[in-house]
Amino acid sequence: MVANFRIAIVGSGPAGLSAAARAARLGIPHVLLEKSDHLSDTIYKYQKGKHVMATPSQLVLRSDIRFEAGKREAVLGTWDNMAGDYKVNVMLQAEVKSISGSAGNFVLTMNSGDTIRAENVILAIGTQGNPNKLRCEGADLPHVQYQLDDPGEFVDEHIVVVGGGDAGIENALGLAADPEQRNVVTILNRGADFARAKRDNVKLLMEARDNGRINVLTETTPSLVEPGWLVVDTRDGTQKLKCDRIIARMGSAAPRAFVESCGVQFSSEDRDAFPKLSPNFESSTPGIYVIGALAGYPLIKHCMNQGYDVVEFISGNRELKPADEPILQAKFSELPGRKSVDDWLEFLRTNVTILNDLSPLQMREFMLDSEVRYVPRGTVVFERNDPGSSLFAIADGSVLVEVNPEDRSQTVPIEKGSIFGEVGLISGRRRGATIRTAEDSILVEVSRTAALKLMASVAGARRAVTRLSTERQLLQIFGAGLSSEDLREVLETAELKNVKAGETIINEGEEGYDLFVIRQGSMVVEKSIGGKPVFLSYLPAGSYVGEIALIDRGRRTATVRAAVKSEVVRLDGEAFRRLLQRKPELLAKAKRDMAARQQLNSFVEAQKDGFAGIVDLYSSVASFLVENGIGEATDVLLIDENICIGCDNCERACADSHEGLSRLDREAGKTYAHLHVPTSCRHCEHPHCMADCPPNAIHRGPDGEVFIDDSCIGCGNCQRNCPYGVIRMDKVPPKKPSLLTWLVTGLGPGPGEPPKGWIEKRVPPETPKKAIKCDMCAGIDGGPACVRACPTGAAIRVAPEQFLSVTRLTK
Repeated sequence: MVANFRIAIVGSGPAGLSAAARAARLGIPHVLLEKSDHLSDTIYKYQKGKHVMATPSQLVLRSDIRFEAGKREAVLGTWDNMAGDYKVNVMLQAEVKSISGSAGNFVLTMNSGDTIRAENVILAIGTQGNPNKLRCEGADLPHVQYQLDDPGEFVDEHIVVVGGGDAGIENALGLAADPEQRNVVTILNRGADFARAKRDNVKLLMEARDNGRINVLTETTPSLVEPGWLVVDTRDGTQKLKCDRIIARMGSAAPRAFVESCGVQFSSEDRDAFPKLSPNFESSTPGIYVIGALAGYPLIKHCMNQGYDVVEFISGNRELKPADEPILQAKFSELPGRKSVDDWLEFLRTNVTILNDLSPLQMREFMLDSEVRYVPRGTVVFERNDPGSSLFAIADGSVLVEVNPEDRSQTVPIEKGSIFGEVGLISGRRRGATIRTAEDSILVEVSRTAALKLMASVAGARRAVTRLSTERQLLQIFGAGLSSEDLREVLETAELKNVKAGETIINEGEEGYDLFVIRQGSMVVEKSIGGKPVFLSYLPAGSYVGEIALIDRGRRTATVRAAVKSEVVRLDGEAFRRLLQRKPELLAKAKRDMAARQQLNSFVEAQKDGFAGIVDLYSSVASFLVENGIGEATDVLLIDENICIGCDNCERACADSHEGLSRLDREAGKTYAHLHVPTSCRHCEHPHCMADCPPNAIHRGPDGEVFIDDSCIGCGNCQRNCPYGVIRMDKVPPKKPSLLTWLVTGLGPGPGEPPKGWIEKRVPPETPKKAIKCDMCAGIDGGPACVRACPTGAAIRVAPEQFLSVTRLTK
């Protein structure tokens, strides 16, 4: 059978169905080809009863097919009826095997052997048929599945959902919706943030977690699948979860082999790349158009608008602008020059490195979540120590980084095409420097959510951000007058490596000359003495290791392993050696660092006979501290039980310095030997409490303190996310009578935190609680009150890298 049409549409999802409806309304000869026995297979495969969202809300729907938020079944019913009403020409169970020919004369060959001729082809096939698979041992076991049709069919099971996107969240919510099913549902997310998911879905997930219906594990990945169990890698090590079923929803990729066989080119070789498309959705093969998820637009509204638009373009309507045109016009209206929206999008895409790999369609979606503005010369973009986690890209002009706040002449330029603000994005810390425009500039401000989504979905953007942030970290660590050009060869060898808690990156005695820079997390250094591992030192993020073997060309002198789940940059040793030869100042610095580490090794060797017991004890204590969260701390309170007299002055001083509520619990926490770790904030390098704060009330101050500002709404997410139990939810008590009044008259509760009964009598029951945590007494003269109030010096606040060194045995 041979049939001839002006338009052949492959795939009847939201985009394809919308295109077919438009063709039908315009009277264009068309055919809608669907390989299954029903329309809209994309939505049909959603779980039963799923609520289908109509986002983004500000986008106008111009499709002929009606679409409103509602249950999956209602949406499918509406679409089936409207396809019939419009007399859409549908061929079901018509799977396309190949497409050949050229514009005006394409031949589509079906699996059945039938052929169809068409002047134009619209590919709207989606990506769900090509899901990303688990990549760990046991992933092929029968209880691993990649689709959930009916959450109601599973009863009394331990189910793990892998993937923190919309599909994974919706599957987890569906499985936990009915308590009568008695399912124990856990969802795993690789990152700390749910960057790919809609805000409403994340909100529903957190509510389910807070109500005890779903276990949420972030920064967690599958490691081993066993019958009845799933072993996962968490930030703090491995964990074994009871698991009867795994539902993996980790995204999907384009059916690249088929699409490329049609002559369509992709933007890159990355698995998650999309086809190259014109603003009118035309691919590199004239006459073949790509829309929907295959074009990089997964949202239903976008897809349906594209289906409408592409048929209008094919029919000759060259004046039609996308539905988001007014929104983008408003964003670009204050920029200099009279460029069209398309011209501005292309200008930004080509001029900003991290946006180079985005298609025109992806650029439109990206700019809906971002802001662009013209910034005159000399304008301060942000000040040193300002809060902020957005990323900035320089589309035109340049900026200056004021390195020394006391001397504005000490500046470092950042040129057009580059980015700044990545420290706040990655670490959540306050701005580390003042940024000022060096000339009239055009800057793109990308919210943290949009930046994380961009990095998660576009490999090229992820590589660009990683390379720039790594380059700047290396310049900061090594200094010695290095420039970006000096690091070019070394950076070309850089390999980003995720390291599990406890995993080694260097093993004592092995050959190897590569250097490792700790980008996130922390490492511990150990040396084997008498067959036992002795804890030498602790290396926080921003450190490097491996230079001894590189310079001496000997074997590794110690073992380096991750204290917590970490990220390191591996630098090729030979490339770095050539850099040392070119830069004598850098070589001198490396030799100084090497000498300090060799001195540490020599100290242990010299003491191993006479002080073996002391060394063993220290090593055990250090390991205990790392196991109790010191591995990700930047500042920690420790108490020496040998000299602590239990007076609780530390708690009272803390309360009197903070609205009458103590931020620490001296007696709580764990003790090993004479060292006690009380319940007090560690000010983690990557604070768990920041991961889900709706008003963004948690910040990092200039001295590294993690604090909560007055915008706290008392939701309790930070308390639930903190693995160390150092955040409490409580009502702020009224101001107490002064100390003098208490001494003279006895009125008031006296120093320290008031009794609960005293507070309850004076604070209305409806008063909301707020999150209470240590802020390192930021802004208070003299530093932490707990340390100042200790009469014996038992309480100390330390940075782990200062305390965790075996050389302290001599002090």
